[in-house]
Amino acid sequence: MRQDELVGEITIESVDRPWLNGRFAAGPGFPELSPLFAQELELLDRIDDDYEVWEAVYEQITGAVELVAPHGLVAEFLLHIQDDQVWFRWSDEPFAEE
Repeated sequence: MRQDELVGEITIESVDRPWLNGRFAAGPGFPELSPLFAQELELLDRIDDDYEVWEAVYEQITGAVELVAPHGLVAEFLLHIQDDQVWFRWSDEPFAEE
């Protein structure tokens, strides 16, 4: 979600703890965010070269969207979207700093 606007819906197809994988159906709020998710994936491929750049882009994503589970908002998540594919992990508690 992005405020009250649906960004998309995830259908989980497989689980490889802690990751969940599935299909992404874009909602009306996704087109505006699509370039940001594409940039995040591009930087993810080179994350060892410059983690801080990837982190800055990912913070833009987490600042713009909320991940909503069947039980409500999740505290923290790591979400990747490529076309209609999605892989993510989430937690009811903030992730530990590494």
